Amino acid sequence: MYILPSESKRLFLVPILAVMAIQFLFVRTVSSVNMTNTYLHHKCFVDQGKYEPGSKYEENLNFIIEPIPVTSESFEKGTKMEMIGEGPDLISFTLQCRGDISGPRCRSCYATALSALHRRCPGYKGRMIWYDQCILEISTIDSLDKIDYNNNLCVSNAKKMMAHYYSNSDWLDLIHNLTTKALRQGNSKGMYYAAGETRLGMDNIYAMVQCSFYLSSKDCEKCLRHNIKHYEDCCFNRQGARVLGKSCSFRYEFYPFLFEKSRRPKYLKI
Repeated sequence: MYILPSESKRLFLVPILAVMAIQFLFVRTVSSVNMTNTYLHHKCFVDQGKYEPGSKYEENLNFIIEPIPVTSESFEKGTKMEMIGEGPDLISFTLQCRGDISGPRCRSCYATALSALHRRCPGYKGRMIWYDQCILEISTIDSLDKIDYNNNLCVSNAKKMMAHYYSNSDWLDLIHNLTTKALRQGNSKGMYYAAGETRLGMDNIYAMVQCSFYLSSKDCEKCLRHNIKHYEDCCFNRQGARVLGKSCSFRYEFYPFLFEKSRRPKYLKI
């Protein structure tokens, strides 16, 4: 089961030493998450500096943010990426809702995430926040068409997998099958996404994979394979884990965690 941070109690976050100069965040957790939109983590990118009130940067930021609540297309697709400005006033804005989240739920997660970013990283040009149902990043770095290896979050179940009954290959096989399905179906709806489940004895394993719309199919597969490899210590031998990033995400659990699987054409049951 998972325990995740709240306003009154911070999550115990353990930074792991970088592998090949890659930084990632490793989180051990101990209680379960239901289908609520739980806050997970945030980053204030100190190296990108702060902006002054009334500056050109703030003008560009407001230009991107203010129209979003009244535009429905972005929330129906569950993704949005915009860029404006140049030099120190450049803003790269990326919203990525989970693959089963769109419409009002995506809009609600965006509003919550944006408000929390303003509160948690006041005045910072670069900032990123993870919720269970969406990821929001505002940055001065143009990351279009690039895999972001540096800003990922891993959350795992504190309970270990029962070795006599299951192995890592069980959930890995499902993740690989879903990756193949997501890549085959393409990103016509704004992202690569597939979800599914498989039966193991008396239990089911539920999983999903997702890549951002701006990646090629080759980079989507590369991102997912990289994250599975580099987060082995977080994901392996656990009764559930997730790696959430701007470029790609995957998750497996021994309980259902997605909304309305029956109306999603990309659900795989094997």
